[in-house]
Amino acid sequence: MAEPTIKQLRCFAAVAEQGSVRRAALRLGVSQPTLTAQLSALETALGLSLVERSRAGVLVTALGRSLLPHVERLLRESREIINFAREAAESPSATHRLGVLPTLGPYLLPDVIPELHARFPALRIFVKEDGPRELEAGLVDGQYDLILASSPLENRDMASAPLFSEPLYLVSAPDHPLADLDRVRPADCVGQNFLVIEERHRSFLRVQGVARDYGFRLMRDFEGTSLDTLRQMIGTGLGVSFLPSLYIRSEIGPRHDVIRLEAGFETPRRDIVLAWRPRSAQRHWYQQLATIIRQICARDLVGHVAVADGPRDVA
Repeated sequence: MAEPTIKQLRCFAAVAEQGSVRRAALRLGVSQPTLTAQLSALETALGLSLVERSRAGVLVTALGRSLLPHVERLLRESREIINFAREAAESPSATHRLGVLPTLGPYLLPDVIPELHARFPALRIFVKEDGPRELEAGLVDGQYDLILASSPLENRDMASAPLFSEPLYLVSAPDHPLADLDRVRPADCVGQNFLVIEERHRSFLRVQGVARDYGFRLMRDFEGTSLDTLRQMIGTGLGVSFLPSLYIRSEIGPRHDVIRLEAGFETPRRDIVLAWRPRSAQRHWYQQLATIIRQICARDLVGHVAVADGPRDVA
């Protein structure tokens, strides 16, 4: 036995309300033969006679009257499902799984999350930190709905929106010889011990390249597993390194265990993007979210990041 369809139930409800096939067809915007065929198919599927046809119009049978409240409730629920889906696609009223770099999330999200919650009370964000390659793989396989990552992304099949460019600054212990200089020149760097974060972090190669260009001595045996461990090693005088601007803003200012040095040469930067699957049902909301994050950065992080132009979303 074929199961009734929403279309068939909608036709029956309209006929019952209008008492006429002609008026019901006009209300639904279908032809009378089409409506009659749908109604007949419903009766066949249920094995019941739902209406009685006469010259005066259409009367709902006793069985049809008993069934009608159930039909109307189902149609209401169907409309609610459609409305929910439409609103979910156009607004952030759901739980979104956000993957973020451990070298970024703790120092950016405290500025972003409170405003998002204030503007979108129904929005829920599940946040998980992961490495750059793991973030991209997790986005592809559905572990994440969107990610905050550094560009360029290795997977070119993602949609992304640029957020900002973040400088990395040269830092040292307060009693390091370079700390006495008003400006660290390239010649001052030659032979100085330089600490790096683990290679799994995308900034490793960028920072390593700049350090080699200026003659630093790379301390590969003392790689930091996180920005905090890197900072702690720098604070003991083991060497100098580059740390991201947002990390310095969040962690170094309150502690003073390391200090930022004025570099007389170009220091590295990293470009941060928001990325999602290009066919995501909420891709338009993610584009809006990228715009909101840029606005927050432009207002609250002046002097710490250079906000990207937008919208400039690409697949």
